[in-house]
Amino acid sequence: MTIALADAPSAVRDHRSVQREAARVLLTNWTGASTVPSHTLYPHQWSWDSAFIAIGLRHLSPRRAQRELETLLGGQWADGRIPHIVFNPAVPLDAYFPSPDFWQSTSAGRAAGAPAGIETSGIVQPPVHALAAALVHESDPETSRRRGFLERLYPRLVAWHHYLTHHRDFGGRGLAAVLHPWEPGMDNSPCWDEPLARVEPAPAASFRRADLTHGDAADRPTDLDYGRYVRLAGDYRDHGYRDAGTEHSFVVEDPGFNALLILSEYALADIAQALGHDAESHRARARRLTDALVERLWDDDAGLFLCHDVRAGRAIEEKSVTGLLPLAVPGLPDDIARALLRTAAGEHFGLGSTTALTPSYDLRGHAFDPSRYWRGPAWFNINWVLERGLRHYGTADCADTLRQAVLTAGADSGFAEYVDPYTGQARGTTDFSWTAAVVLDLLADVDCGGGTR
Repeated sequence: MTIALADAPSAVRDHRSVQREAARVLLTNWTGASTVPSHTLYPHQWSWDSAFIAIGLRHLSPRRAQRELETLLGGQWADGRIPHIVFNPAVPLDAYFPSPDFWQSTSAGRAAGAPAGIETSGIVQPPVHALAAALVHESDPETSRRRGFLERLYPRLVAWHHYLTHHRDFGGRGLAAVLHPWEPGMDNSPCWDEPLARVEPAPAASFRRADLTHGDAADRPTDLDYGRYVRLAGDYRDHGYRDAGTEHSFVVEDPGFNALLILSEYALADIAQALGHDAESHRARARRLTDALVERLWDDDAGLFLCHDVRAGRAIEEKSVTGLLPLAVPGLPDDIARALLRTAAGEHFGLGSTTALTPSYDLRGHAFDPSRYWRGPAWFNINWVLERGLRHYGTADCADTLRQAVLTAGADSGFAEYVDPYTGQARGTTDFSWTAAVVLDLLADVDCGGGTR
């Protein structure tokens, strides 16, 4: 139940304290042009992190939120892709792996249109950017229009979506596919175990894991998995980051990735309308993507959407939170929306009963681990998306409860990267930017009295 702030002065003080702490995290992690997820574990600019960061940052400084997205899009490639990392040249190479000298974007990515003066990675992350841009614009339309924010971003976002819908439809099924477990953002999900088993890992002596310097090994991917990640990224690099004409070892259609593409396509329609451009073409594409998502990835027996292994030509049976993310997509068939709501609250995810926040993986799954990266812990940005979905499909009470759980767990965990879904114990690093950002956004919603966003 949403707290009535006018009747609860202590709650007001608590929310103000949480707001100050969340603001501190974002201001501390600001580098002058963008925001790092974490100064220790992730000292560069990450793609979908920056989208979520901008959504929260708009409540502190719409101008800075605009700059966040502009800086990220400064690393966009000529083929339209937005790379998953834009590297800060002031950060030492050994602070993060894979570093710029591994990706070699300015040389290996030249044919694909990598920018000449900026080092980036060569893979992508979930397309939340148009949604973020639309929300940032709405927070201060006057400043946005004065700076030409949407006018400058719109063609870049159109190119980004064109890249995903045209270059990444490997299955020929109308959906964007991912070529690396880092691309859907849920790096270490059990969904990738089966397709990754085909990948020969890079030799352990060929790389050094910087993540273990600042993170507990029990919370992180295993060395075997990391070796496979390195092999896939290295092979993609060695083939010039070409999508077509290359035999990719890992090709998966991920429902969460495509759901976020649909949300952003609808946001792109709103942006087009604000600029006086054709908006219907974007809405039509969003509807086509939704139809393909339902037709290709929905599974009645599982009660959620399943990933599809394009190389093997079959569904991946693991139940992951990525299969719940389409709940945020408008226009789902009523029976599918109801089934998703049942699955979220049921034994496999326990939302509102055994868990306050939705876990990243099936609580009853064979690979469930409440501590290890994307194999069970709850993530704050994912629960932000699901809160929107719950609210959109008419379960306002559940959405209010989840919103309060995000606020409580975010503050109590020190704005952790992720948490144990049962206990709320902090995992990964703390003072994590997107956690602070979504807390700020949900706090603003509380202050405005809740409702549909």
